[in-house]
Amino acid sequence: MAVKSTASTLWRGSLGDGSGTTSFGTGVATLNVDWKARSEGAEGTTTPEELLAAAHASCFAMALSHALGEAGHEPEELQVSAEVSFQAGEGVLGSVLKVTGAVPGLSRDEFQTFAEEAKAGCPVSQALSGIDITLGSATLS
Repeated sequence: MAVKSTASTLWRGSLGDGSGTTSFGTGVATLNVDWKARSEGAEGTTTPEELLAAAHASCFAMALSHALGEAGHEPEELQVSAEVSFQAGEGVLGSVLKVTGAVPGLSRDEFQTFAEEAKAGCPVSQALSGIDITLGSATLS
């Protein structure tokens, strides 16, 4: 049975002058959204791309952890970031993943290989297949 996740947004006003709130179906957070934050950047207000980055980072971390564990290299820690870029008029351009991991007994080259495979196999990477997805760095701590 598929697990379904939900979110909703309440928007008021025009694109340029309006604003809204996005809420997760679980009730864990309600976040402010507006066009200025999306097109120019702003503190304290999220964007759809920031939400994509959070989804991509967490999915990639899970995919990499699973692959390492299945191969007998359970990670002590994985610190993952995703940077999703957006250009007004063009849309979402790409996502850059970066990971630093503490994985005993694994060489840098092996870690890089696992990270590349997790990038390709992560379900969010697959959902974002229409944009450029790169592995900016994969380092062991």
